[in-house]
Amino acid sequence: MTNRSLTLAALLISTAAPSFAQELNLYSSRHYDTDERLYSDFEELTGITINRIEGNADELITRMEAEGANSPADVFLTVDTVRITRAKELGLLQPVESDVLEAAVPAYLQDEDNQWFAFSQRARILFYDVNDVPNPPQTYEDLANPEYAGQVCIRSSSNVYTQNIVAALVAHWGEEATQEWANGVVANFARDPQGGDTDQLRGIVSGECDISMSNTYYFARSIRRDVSDLSGQSDMIRWVFPNQNDIGAHMNISGGGVAANAPNYDNAVLFLEYLASAQAQEYFSAGNDEYPAVPGVALAPSVAELGFFRADDIALSDIADNIDAAVEILGNAGWQ
Repeated sequence: MTNRSLTLAALLISTAAPSFAQELNLYSSRHYDTDERLYSDFEELTGITINRIEGNADELITRMEAEGANSPADVFLTVDTVRITRAKELGLLQPVESDVLEAAVPAYLQDEDNQWFAFSQRARILFYDVNDVPNPPQTYEDLANPEYAGQVCIRSSSNVYTQNIVAALVAHWGEEATQEWANGVVANFARDPQGGDTDQLRGIVSGECDISMSNTYYFARSIRRDVSDLSGQSDMIRWVFPNQNDIGAHMNISGGGVAANAPNYDNAVLFLEYLASAQAQEYFSAGNDEYPAVPGVALAPSVAELGFFRADDIALSDIADNIDAAVEILGNAGWQ
């Protein structure tokens, strides 16, 4: 590992393409067309060409394992704590030394060994039918209350968003209390878990359920542009940022790290630093309706319309440490 003299800040004030311009091999499970702007801006700013390998995060991890020391991967980018943690545990990432990242990304949004960093966030909150739920749940605990029997739509136990929030609750409440909660939520299911977050929101529109859990950007997206069977339903769908008097709303992250055998280490770190820049952070919000990971960055109108809230600032490493317990709890609850 080398110490770099050229930082992102230097690039931003430079009027000429840097002489070291090379390439960057990006393995990414982010599947958003709007990320094209992130990549093209970085290439224009640095002169570094991004070679993208895109796919399912598990497939990319398997590929990196098979490639071993000969892997061309420079950066691994994914959309959840589970997969980025798995990459670290398998030895597929390496520590990053960067004053830029340390200054920009809050400590709780970094891996404790600096092997990965969060670059965008989504709040996992509660949505409800304003016509059928006069007393909407105000906390995650409330989802287990018998008064909501037969009303809750939520994703499957195999989904990383489900595993992440249950792992966070284990960290806050302990395994016994979280197991009791999971049992209660399953008892309140309106249907067997199915589909993605947008499908949970559509379940409210169709009348299959009255309450759902979803990441904020799925609903914010329907405000910004047309989403079939969802846009234009703001009169019937309202939302609650849970647990505002204690732990705050759970946050999912998109994050990345430098591959263990990165052939272009300097370029890889520069790319991560770019993702933490104000330019890129604003685009995470404007282009994909996410919350920036860096404090003080302006929100897109579609995101700001949801309102401001207290976020859970639990260390992501604490969530990662409890994923196995979360999976066991979900299984014990019969959460399909």
